[in-house]
Amino acid sequence: MRWTVEAVEVMVRHQVSLYLAALVVGVAVGLGVPALAGPAGAAVTPVLALLLYATFLGVPLRRLGRAALDVRFLVTVLVLDFLVVPLVVLALSRPVAYDPVLLLGVLIVLLTPCIDYVVVFTGLAGGARDRLLAATPVLLLGQLALLPGYLWLMAGPGVVGRLDPGPFLEAFAVLLALPLAAAWLTQAAAARRPRVGAVSRAADAAMVPLMMLTLALVVASQAHDVGRHLRSLLAVVPVYVLFAAVMVALGLGAGRVAGLDGPARRAVVFTGVTRNSLVVLPLVLALPASLGGSAGPAAAGERLGLAPLVVVTQTLVELVVMVLLVRWLPRLVSAPGRSPRDPCPAGPPGPG
Repeated sequence: MRWTVEAVEVMVRHQVSLYLAALVVGVAVGLGVPALAGPAGAAVTPVLALLLYATFLGVPLRRLGRAALDVRFLVTVLVLDFLVVPLVVLALSRPVAYDPVLLLGVLIVLLTPCIDYVVVFTGLAGGARDRLLAATPVLLLGQLALLPGYLWLMAGPGVVGRLDPGPFLEAFAVLLALPLAAAWLTQAAAARRPRVGAVSRAADAAMVPLMMLTLALVVASQAHDVGRHLRSLLAVVPVYVLFAAVMVALGLGAGRVAGLDGPARRAVVFTGVTRNSLVVLPLVLALPASLGGSAGPAAAGERLGLAPLVVVTQTLVELVVMVLLVRWLPRLVSAPGRSPRDPCPAGPPGPG
C-alpha cells in the first residue's frame, strides 16, 4: 500500500506536467491514427462521467444545501456569466463576424458556461467546488433561457428557432445527475459500512489518471478534423485566447468586488473562463445545412460543417488554459484553510 500512496503523491505533485503530457499524447494519436477518433469520441462521455463521480465523492454532499444558500457567490457567478460574458463575447467576436459560420460557432460556445468538468478543474485548483456544483442547475437554466435571445441579437433571428435544448438536458442527466446520485449513495453507504470508504480512497487515487485519460480522449477525438481545416480555424484561436485572458482578469475582479473568500474567487474565475463545449457540440452538429449560407445545399452543408470544429477548437484552447490555471491560479488567489482532500497544493500566497 505504501508504494501506492507514494505513487499518488508523485502524480499529484506533478499533475500539471502530466496533464500537458496527456494533451500532447492526444494530439499525437489524433493526428497519427485518425481511425481512433471515433472510438475516442465515444469514450469521452463515460470517462468524463466517471471523473465527475470521483470528484463528487470528494465533496461533502450534505453541505450542498448550505452551499446553495451562498447568495453572494451565486449572484457573482450569474452576473459574470450572463451579463459580463455576453458583452465580452460581443466585442471579441467582431473579427469573425464576416463569416456567419465562424461567428455562429464562436457565439454558441462562448455564451454557454460549463456545467460539468469546470467542477473538476475548480477542485484541482483548490476552489469552492461545492458552491460551484450547487450553482450548476441555475447555470443550466440560465443558458437555456438566455442563449436564444443573445443569438438573436448577435447572429440574427434565423438561428434561434433551430436550437434543440436536448443536448443540455441530456448532459445534465448523464454528466451531473447520475454521477452526483451515485456519489451520494456511496457516501451514505460508507457512513454505515466502513469498507465502502475504500471506494472513496480509490477515487482519490484515480483522479489524476482519470483527468489525463479525459484530456487525451477529447483531444485525440478531434485533432485530425481540426488539423484538416486548420487554415480556416486559425481566425478563431486569437478570439478564444483573448476570451480566456479577459475572463481571468474579470473573474478575479468580480470575486474581489463581491468580497468572496479565496476558494470562491477561484471558482468564479473558472466559471467565467470555462465554456460548455462538450454539451453544445451535439447542438451545433444538429443545425440544418440551410444555416451554412446561400450557396447550394452541398456547399452550405460543407460550410456549416466548420461550426462544430469551431466549437472543438475552443475546447482544445480551453484545456491548455485550464491546465495552466490549475498551476497558476492558486498563486494569484490565496485560499487559507484549504481542505486536506484537495489534491492541488495552494501554492505560495498571492495578492488575493
